[in-house]
Amino acid sequence: MKIIAREIPPRTVWALEQAGVHPLLARLFAARGVLAKDELDDGLARLLPPDTLHGTREAAVLLADAMAQDKRLCIVADYDCDGATACAVAVRGLRLLGAKSVSYLVPDRVVDGYGLTPPIAERVADSGADMLITVDNGIASVEGVAAAKARGLQVLVTDHHLPGPELPAADVLVNPNQPGCGFESKSIAGVGVMFYVLLALRSELRARGVFTAAAQPKLDVLLPLVALGTVADVVKLDANNRRLVAQGLRRIRAGALPAGIAALFKAAGRNAAVATTFDFGFALGPRINAAGRLADMTLGIECLLTDDAGRADELARMLDGINRERRDIEGGMRDQALLLAESLFGASADGSEAPPAAISVFDADFHEGVVGIVASRIKDRFHRPTFVFAASGAPGKEHELKGSGRSIPGFHLRDALDLVAKRHPGVLLRFGGHAMAAGCTVAREKFEVFERALAEVAHEWLAASALTRQIETDGPIAREYMRIDLVDTLHREVWGQGFAPPTFSEEVEVVSQRLVGEKHLALKLRHQGQPVDGIWFGHTEPLPARVKLAFRLDADEWQGVRRVRFLVEGAEI
Repeated sequence: MKIIAREIPPRTVWALEQAGVHPLLARLFAARGVLAKDELDDGLARLLPPDTLHGTREAAVLLADAMAQDKRLCIVADYDCDGATACAVAVRGLRLLGAKSVSYLVPDRVVDGYGLTPPIAERVADSGADMLITVDNGIASVEGVAAAKARGLQVLVTDHHLPGPELPAADVLVNPNQPGCGFESKSIAGVGVMFYVLLALRSELRARGVFTAAAQPKLDVLLPLVALGTVADVVKLDANNRRLVAQGLRRIRAGALPAGIAALFKAAGRNAAVATTFDFGFALGPRINAAGRLADMTLGIECLLTDDAGRADELARMLDGINRERRDIEGGMRDQALLLAESLFGASADGSEAPPAAISVFDADFHEGVVGIVASRIKDRFHRPTFVFAASGAPGKEHELKGSGRSIPGFHLRDALDLVAKRHPGVLLRFGGHAMAAGCTVAREKFEVFERALAEVAHEWLAASALTRQIETDGPIAREYMRIDLVDTLHREVWGQGFAPPTFSEEVEVVSQRLVGEKHLALKLRHQGQPVDGIWFGHTEPLPARVKLAFRLDADEWQGVRRVRFLVEGAEI
């Protein structure tokens, strides 16, 4: 592991400080590409205009016409947190704007697989719907859209995934990544795309005289859902996404949040009044995702849709229980997957054969609902693009393996799958995704072909230096900033993918160290001559007496007293 410091442009830091930004924040923002204070303005007025997202105007007309004719609308969602929040935003938003009949359908991860498939389209048509609206999926559903159209359904696709070589023949496509779309925020999540469609629809209804500007429905009530889905989907937090998240957090902290989100905070033991992006990514998001992994995402969507606090608490407790089960399953799978991955690195005892540049593992006992999480853990451990596969549980698909992959910087996972598919026709039955996360299906007997092919592409694309894990940090932190009030200030900011949370690095003295819970390292450190506690979660190996650590600042409370502590992220030994 190598710890490297971000470049911090001094002139930008000075300009931000002169504009009134706190010196520590000025340094952090400048290192993340912020050039001027106005870029930090998270007001709704600074959001990118809806009409710059290609297809929103046409979608607004399509929806407004359907609502005027009392057509029945059916949302087809994805089974992750982005899909669940996007579905809740669609249902709540359309009803808020006057739609009389709005239902939803979420595919089963095991039985249906991902996206709008022809059988899903048939089920929507059989339900009596007139229009099918996808959220967080659909851009690759060529056959599913064709099946829906054949049954006489109007189809609106809202998605943010990368399109394939052929676009579906929907009535309207809204996707910032489709050809010809000039929308600046290519990283907007699926829930954000649906929110933009609703903004455009409200504008269209206003133009038709349905609402006045003064008396139109307030769509900002949906922003807590938009914020949750955006962070949970680990999309890049560009300026527009940061504004959406900041607006959602502001409402949650003020107590203006749906009953389901409030109940999830409670079930997770978190305080909504001081909500952070970490709560979205590590507390609420996993509880919603667990429903799609092990049970039925309908539970997660219903939790986000209900306005009954009692019902919300009941559903949140169910989701919490499912998430505990997910953690148990994940633990066993992770241990087995680590053994399989380690065997790849130990295959050549004399070192004559280099470890693979990409990792693919499969075990007959793996659960397909948890393969993505385990792939992420293996990727973090070995710093290699990683796919974890499980046997499909769908009837008649027992011969198929469903895999989920996670990548490292410099390796575009979906593009790699595309190259594997071209070089080895027939190996990949289906695939899709993003640069850093993707999914695919292979025939069981082709697993070893896929394993070799992916490793071959990784070997070609990745230099040896790229296979060494690096932690980017903000360098040393002055003692004057080791204050609880500044820790709280940092936590209130919007951090995440592409706008990394502050991580500092320095050489410290290790005064003492001990294991807690058998899997975490508790530390007593001396930083710049002063004592400070530290904790390294998930790490058990002892540290030397002096070591360079990468760490985040956290607040630890003991007997009513809050103190600064270090959350260790890595060590350069």
